Amino acid sequence: MAHKHIDCRGLACPAPVLKTKEAVDQGDADPITVLVDNEAAKENVRRFLSRSGYRVAVQTEGETIMVEGTRDGSQACEVFVPEPEDAESARILVLVGTRRMGTGDDMLGEKLMENFLGTLKEMGPALWRLVFLNAGVTLTVDDSPVLGVLQDLEKSGVHILVCGTCLSHFGLLERKKVGETTNMLDIVTSMQLAHRVISLT
Repeated sequence: MAHKHIDCRGLACPAPVLKTKEAVDQGDADPITVLVDNEAAKENVRRFLSRSGYRVAVQTEGETIMVEGTRDGSQACEVFVPEPEDAESARILVLVGTRRMGTGDDMLGEKLMENFLGTLKEMGPALWRLVFLNAGVTLTVDDSPVLGVLQDLEKSGVHILVCGTCLSHFGLLERKKVGETTNMLDIVTSMQLAHRVISLT
């Protein structure tokens, strides 16, 4: 086993815990030390390591918080994110009809949407399709802050559908850089075939 050091200072949620999960999933991180600089990241990383079978200690030096996890074989490893029995039994479609989550502060809402889409890969094979319509299609064009995230999801096998009528309405048809331009029939059919639909509208 190797002592793994991860510097997550300056990273916004959920990046610190995702980087920690990536290191743990590689199977050779013991002990593991994660550097963060805010309380939310500290708690997220601490809980994840604890659920993953680590004994956790936290130290603070100035603005840096060190979360260290060690394994001694006496703690059972809990599952952080429950895995579906198989991809077919948990076929999930995510419908995105807006470029922000929630109401109140628009800038916060846009950041939350970026974080949400960036975390979708944690669904694993259960994530089946992403459907973008109305203002959500603006997330699929050349200057989208989540374009890279969506392209990576597409490369991993997630089918992305983008409403052609919506792209035309916003004058973005030629600027789309990810997904398949589609129509409402395909969208409705996809919703019918999905076992679960998560709607952000």
